[in-house]
Amino acid sequence: MSLGQTITAVGFWVGTLLPFAYVPVFLTGLNSTTRLGLFVALVAINVVALIVGHEYPDSRRR
Repeated sequence: MSLGQTITAVGFWVGTLLPFAYVPVFLTGLNSTTRLGLFVALVAINVVALIVGHEYPDSRRR
């Protein structure tokens, strides 16, 4: 596996699994600037991971 394929795979799996990290943020509330910033950062990281991982071969139907 080349470095590019590894980065794509990591991006795919981070983009797939990161939304589970949203749950504790929602449960504790977005009532402060820090928590809102954390949520925005998680969404931004999720978007970047999905862009990086969108060419992951196992994500396509055969």
